[in-house]
Amino acid sequence: MIALRRRYGRGLVLGVLLLVMVMVTACAKDTQGVLPSPPAQEESGDQNTAGADNKGEDEDGSSDEPANPNEGNSTGEENSTGQEPAQEEDQPDASNQADFSDAHSVTVLVNKEYALPEDYEPSDLVYPDVRFTFSEKIEKRMMRSEAAAALEKLFAGAEEDGIYLAGVSAYRSHSTQTSLFNRYVKKDGLEKAKTYSAVPGHSEHETGLAIDVSGSDGKCAAEDCFGDTKEAEWLAKHATEYGFIIRYPEGKEDITGYKYEPWHLRYVGTEISSDIAERGITLEEYYNAVPVTASP
Repeated sequence: MIALRRRYGRGLVLGVLLLVMVMVTACAKDTQGVLPSPPAQEESGDQNTAGADNKGEDEDGSSDEPANPNEGNSTGEENSTGQEPAQEEDQPDASNQADFSDAHSVTVLVNKEYALPEDYEPSDLVYPDVRFTFSEKIEKRMMRSEAAAALEKLFAGAEEDGIYLAGVSAYRSHSTQTSLFNRYVKKDGLEKAKTYSAVPGHSEHETGLAIDVSGSDGKCAAEDCFGDTKEAEWLAKHATEYGFIIRYPEGKEDITGYKYEPWHLRYVGTEISSDIAERGITLEEYYNAVPVTASP
């Protein structure tokens, strides 16, 4: 600059400086004009996209991914895998009723409401080796094989305690029960006869599982006075040990439909007989089959 000043003079130098300043100013403005602007449009697009995603979740309440089948279903899983609903009290156990109406089962229920098939006849009748009040080998001396074997053990157990029993009447065919019932009706009338004898088909004697017993002398056989004997007392205490029950106990007439018969034994097996004895109930109560209807 000093050399120019000396050669061309002061005025020329000032002109050159002014030109340079103008050019610098112009370049600065151009440079400022091409600076990138803030990416406002891109930010707006991102915000819109995010907003759309959020909107989708808010409206649907869930994402597009498949819902977890286990979520929100804890109650259903507990119901399906948890404890079973408690059974109502006083409802009969299903296992108790397995042979409730099977005429061929030793646990069958026969009473005024539940009858045997008209053509039913036990296929395994035998003569138990015990004392009877008669000597003839006739049908009323017979019982089904399982009941007969249990009866032999009962008689033997009684003798060990000094009690001597005798059978009075066991199995009856349908025809025999019909003749017997008709005779009672003729003697005492229908309603009274039905308090101590069964309509044909509704008699336990037809099952081959029941037997009327007495003392070995036959006194008070099938009569009310038997209830006061030592034989009746022993049976009341020990019959259930051998699978038998006093089928028509005292004070249960409204349930069984029959008056007290301390001589009438019914074989049901030791499992049921023990349960009945422990609970002090009847066979109807055991099966929750009460009350018994007034007829037949």
